[in-house]
Amino acid sequence: MSGWISLHRKLMDNPIYSSAGMLKLWIHCLLKASHAEHEQLVGTQIIKLQPGQFVTGRDSLAYEFNRGAIKGDIVSSITLWRWLGTLEKMHMVNIKKTTKYSVVTVINWSMYQLNEQQMNNRFGDKPVNKNENNKKSEQQITHENAFVSTVQGECVKKSEQQMNNKRTTNEQQMNTNNNVNNVNNNISRKRSRFYEEDSDEMKLANFFISKIRENDQKFKDPNKQTWCDDFRKLIELDKRDKHEISKLIKWVQQDDFWKSNVLSPSKLRKRYSELLIKMQNEQKKRTPFSEQNGTEQMTIYKPLNIDYSRGED
Repeated sequence: MSGWISLHRKLMDNPIYSSAGMLKLWIHCLLKASHAEHEQLVGTQIIKLQPGQFVTGRDSLAYEFNRGAIKGDIVSSITLWRWLGTLEKMHMVNIKKTTKYSVVTVINWSMYQLNEQQMNNRFGDKPVNKNENNKKSEQQITHENAFVSTVQGECVKKSEQQMNNKRTTNEQQMNTNNNVNNVNNNISRKRSRFYEEDSDEMKLANFFISKIRENDQKFKDPNKQTWCDDFRKLIELDKRDKHEISKLIKWVQQDDFWKSNVLSPSKLRKRYSELLIKMQNEQKKRTPFSEQNGTEQMTIYKPLNIDYSRGED
């Protein structure tokens, strides 16, 4: 597959931008969508696709989406199809399902993408004349640098006059290399996580919210993904047990002082050791003395069986 797609900065304002998985799925749809009308063979059936459409299925989508991903980043086909349904609810795509395949249409495709002729005119994607001995003109170099800048999202516009007056051929090559390195660095950045409803982190977040609302019914919905990430740090980095965390949440929201001072997992994590000690000390006070000191101490309180009818020496 060759060519490129356009991305608008408004994508940063879209809710899916905060979800690495949903964002990747959306970009996958843009990459898979056809740029021109063509026919595609699916099994024994010929499908006529319009610009912005592509053919997919639950299994094929999962295979393409997870190709090259590490084990921890693999997303199930069920989850992917649910995400695709979410994109449809957000009026970003339309899904036409059949018993054998589905045709996905990117809504407003023409608004997102330039046609091939416009792309060629803008970026100079034309075949090189063999008589030129593969020699790049300064105009082609300008277009290549503009393309690299576009990939970075900077959309830098440089005129031929600026390129001729301010840069030598070596400087152009160095800048191109730096731009490519920056692109690679951006790609290699660790992707933000997306927590499913059935994950331990999300269960803890929902449990915490429910306990807070037992004291304050008007407590506003927090950013659950942020809360989940704090719980992940508690479990993975701080090595805290999820059952212990849930017990501490319950204790905190029953304590007269702490229930109004610990209202987020970040605050819980910050004071975790202090709160855990207080909870354990309070539990010890409520535990009978005999249980704290073992069975030996229980003999102290064992009543004497005296037969007063016989008397005692």
